[in-house]
Amino acid sequence: MRFYIELVKEKKALLRHCYSEKIQFSDEEFSKIILVDAAFIIKVLLTFYFREENDNDHIFIKPWMIYDVWLEMILLEDQLMFFILEDLYDPDIIMVQSSKHDERPSIIHLSHHYLKHGKYSLKGTKDHNLEVIRHSRIEHFVDLLRYLYIPSEKADARPLETVKAPSMIELQQTGIKFKVGSSKNLFDIQFNNGNLDIPRVNVGPILVLAIRNIITFEKHHYRADRYMNDYVVLMSRLVMTLEDLDLMVTYGLIEKRSRISATHIQNFSREAIFYPTRFYFAHLCEDLNAYCEAPWHKWKVTLKQNYFDTPWAIISFIAAVILLLLTLIQAVSSVISIT
Repeated sequence: MRFYIELVKEKKALLRHCYSEKIQFSDEEFSKIILVDAAFIIKVLLTFYFREENDNDHIFIKPWMIYDVWLEMILLEDQLMFFILEDLYDPDIIMVQSSKHDERPSIIHLSHHYLKHGKYSLKGTKDHNLEVIRHSRIEHFVDLLRYLYIPSEKADARPLETVKAPSMIELQQTGIKFKVGSSKNLFDIQFNNGNLDIPRVNVGPILVLAIRNIITFEKHHYRADRYMNDYVVLMSRLVMTLEDLDLMVTYGLIEKRSRISATHIQNFSREAIFYPTRFYFAHLCEDLNAYCEAPWHKWKVTLKQNYFDTPWAIISFIAAVILLLLTLIQAVSSVISIT
């Protein structure tokens, strides 16, 4: 115990600097608090990963305990810096008596598994090469969760004067077709030849909680690449009304209708801010606006709705065209005969 307390003490200055408020505890008390929190988190990660039951464990034998901790671990105000977990956890020293006795997972591996496969695991995250994550500087669990969402490749973000993205209803009125994207990553929204592919998203309190914490973190630590912030700004433009929401549900772009509400969609945008100098979806917005502003697309939809919505309407339209042509031919013939 003394060894680990001294280890934490060595990092006390760096740890204190990570928190915005002044910490009133002495170095000894502060080190013990950090150590207890870190030990608890490491215990949670190990127990969830190895799934080994211990009747003498009066805390983790409770089936709901590990899962409920998940919600607390993604709150930005509850974060413990990741470097102290890496310093304290040595997989060759802290061993687990388990059927998986040959495994020595790193703290990154344990954390990745917990966030991806917990009770409240979030859809829309992508699979990462753990080696890539391991060599990235992860600040804490919110940062790791963000890393699981953001695109693998750097975005072609560029300036955009205003987010003038059409809503779902407006897009439909110009003939754009909607389809559930094959990608599971939220950011992989594609628009080609009048087809808009949007990855399916399960909107609910858990996703809203995760996204709001990620956005807050991005606001202060990722000034150049605010991926989640830009995604929320775009979604808030696409879903402006209940009609937009219903359209997304109709096309399967949103899961579990019974848990969906306009409030959840609006909660997405509560913390998001549009930054015109660098917007991840600038290219997509420009393409959508250009398509919607072309008059031919609206004319085509109007013709289809008014004249081609039923077989009888098509027949009537064809008959009217034939009658018009015959009338024109008769008029031309009359003129020719006169001359």
